[in-house]
Amino acid sequence: MSLQKNSGAVRRFAKLMKLAAWLQNIPNKITPPPFRLIQIGSAFWQSRVLYVATRLDIASVLADESLAVEAVAARVFAQPDALYRLLRMLASMGIFDEVSPRVFKNNALSAYLREDNPKNVRAMILMHNSIEMSGPWYEQLEHGVRSGDVPFQLSHGRELYAYMDDHAEFDALFARAMDSVGALTGDSFATDFDWRRFDRIIDVGGSNGSKSLALLKRYPHLTALVFDRNRVVQTAASHWIGKESPTLLSRLTFQAGNLLDSAPAAKSDKDIYLLSAVLHGMDDANCVKVLRNLSTASAGTGARIALMELVVSELSADFSSTAFDMQMFMATRGRERTLSEWQSLFDQSGLALEELVRLQSLGKILVLRPKNGISAF
Repeated sequence: MSLQKNSGAVRRFAKLMKLAAWLQNIPNKITPPPFRLIQIGSAFWQSRVLYVATRLDIASVLADESLAVEAVAARVFAQPDALYRLLRMLASMGIFDEVSPRVFKNNALSAYLREDNPKNVRAMILMHNSIEMSGPWYEQLEHGVRSGDVPFQLSHGRELYAYMDDHAEFDALFARAMDSVGALTGDSFATDFDWRRFDRIIDVGGSNGSKSLALLKRYPHLTALVFDRNRVVQTAASHWIGKESPTLLSRLTFQAGNLLDSAPAAKSDKDIYLLSAVLHGMDDANCVKVLRNLSTASAGTGARIALMELVVSELSADFSSTAFDMQMFMATRGRERTLSEWQSLFDQSGLALEELVRLQSLGKILVLRPKNGISAF
């Protein structure tokens, strides 16, 4: 029986995404090529003004008011004319509205920069534009393309997760950014997949458990075990105290470990492993290690493995997929993969692809089981 839900809505979403991709390409068709190339070449101007506005927390200062730039400047300790020019550019991009000369208010876009918006993407913008993440793009991308080396490692002398282990502030920012992914993907992972068939989620690489909690809220019969690095698990449980009810949190537990070494054992076919955007940060060899560990941990139980990942088109991939893939190239030895590339990893790991569940988001859920119901490793 299929684990797919909401098939009609998912098909409509796919059509809308195709339309959005077509619309996104219109500037390339109607703008003179030299001018269009200059637009693209200076696109970082846009990301930098957005970053500074986010750092200054202008959206939170504006809240539900229309304020003169001088009033905003006084609250964020900025020079009024310089701040006006920043806000004027952002308003021309559709972020904030200039309602009268030098008077601004929030709009539908800038609302997602407000600290009090539970779906805000502040952390994601701050993380991507931090010196840790933006530096490798500017300093080492060409070197990386020529050599195949990871630009992040060239800039910082170590791989991403090792760097985060030694830089607590950036590690916390990265974790908050990953939590805000929900604002991009919505709750389709919870609604378009039939989680009712299972009793326990084993959330591998689940950070502080935000994905698991979203599922526990929607499905009262579920429990969840979040498995992640020791540094993450040490603070994960306390993160939710006072934010969620004790009854809900009693169904959520945490376990520290290294998924390259082992995975928590499944107990029955009512268990399902969830890996949300975990493997795209790994090279093929480490992906196979993790998948083999999952094959071993689930052997003989009938438990499924659910990978929530992008599946890149084999030809003419869309901009979002290719952009995420280049981000993976910049920061890790991972990549966004096509279905044939995923299938190759599964074949090497003793796993079979049982179903590809489509979502009303960019990602899909690849459902796996050990071949013949038993592990080959």
